[in-house]
Amino acid sequence: MANSRKRLNASLPAGLRGKRLAVGLSGGVDSVVLLHLLRELAPRHGFRLSAVHVHHGLSPNADDWARFCRKLCRGWVVPLTVRRVSVQKKGRGVEAAAREARRAAFAAVAADAIVLAHHLDDQAETVLLNLLRGAGPRGAAAMQAAGRLGDKRLQRPLLQVRRREILAYARAHHLEWIEDESNRDAALARNFLRLRVGPLLEERFPRWRESLARAARHFAAADAGAGRALREFLAARGMRAPSEAKLAEMLKQLTGGGARTLMRHDGRQLRVYRGKVEIAPAGEPAPFAAMDWQGERRLALPALGGELRFGRVRGRGIAAALVDGRRLSVRLRRGGERLRPDARRPRRSLKNLFQEAGVPPWQRERLPMLFCGDALVWVPGLGVDAAWQAAGSASGIVPEWRDARR
Repeated sequence: MANSRKRLNASLPAGLRGKRLAVGLSGGVDSVVLLHLLRELAPRHGFRLSAVHVHHGLSPNADDWARFCRKLCRGWVVPLTVRRVSVQKKGRGVEAAAREARRAAFAAVAADAIVLAHHLDDQAETVLLNLLRGAGPRGAAAMQAAGRLGDKRLQRPLLQVRRREILAYARAHHLEWIEDESNRDAALARNFLRLRVGPLLEERFPRWRESLARAARHFAAADAGAGRALREFLAARGMRAPSEAKLAEMLKQLTGGGARTLMRHDGRQLRVYRGKVEIAPAGEPAPFAAMDWQGERRLALPALGGELRFGRVRGRGIAAALVDGRRLSVRLRRGGERLRPDARRPRRSLKNLFQEAGVPPWQRERLPMLFCGDALVWVPGLGVDAAWQAAGSASGIVPEWRDARR
């Protein structure tokens, strides 16, 4: 396992001297080998090594596993913490619930970094499981070699090492370990992949694990790029950068939630419509009362977060001759309005026109529209009704809605 030792060295974080590293020790061959490797490296790198064993109580052999870990650490002179946890399913599978309980236990350990023994086979199985469950890029990225767990570093230095290499190392060094009987239960999804699917893939694709791990790195790079893009998107709109945890949750919802997605951040709302992120103020909208337009070039509408601007042109817009001496009012949509922006087509409902123009549903109720009496003259994003359009060289008025919040 010389190459594995080199990979372990390469994946250890810099600046370890004086730091406290805690290995997640289950007693299985993977974590025993990891602890053995780090115990040998500790004098050279100057870190303080300990181990933590999470006692789930799910197996009748759980007490035996804890005793094994205590005996192993006493013999190797490695401080050990045993943490008992209660696994709460709460509608989730036992694997997911146990994983969450372990993470909570690791987060409470007095250490600068938690080091876990996940290896290449684990990574490949995780990618495959997540893809089969319909995961997006973040789920397909699976596990990362380096990350965070609360205020601690999280390291997986064996992530590029095959399990067979780990077994070969353990046998070469005459190490002892325990076997979890649940690893033979093919009813568990991960075990089914390991025991049934993996061997079949091996026949046709002998390097399927490496291929899936490489795909995970590509997905992780794409996810990191999406994170940078979201930060830049928010910064360009004067919004504060979210924390790493909040950013991860935002990406998850914004890329997978569809039109029902609603995220709140820095006093604003983020929604998704047709693959595009839209931003709006959070909270209840300010009341807006209908008001008249009296020929101003600009009409401020603070309750709607912007202003209407009016330009004078020829041959397009609202025919000036039709509105001279008549009162135009600015109102919101009440329901049932219809518009005919194209004289060659029939009058249609605003709902259909908004859908066709790609106007998000939550914006439609807060758009300022121009009416002449009860006649709808102009709608932002849709245009001027055909009955009110300037033609030829006739003088026209072109309204424009400027939303200062977007």
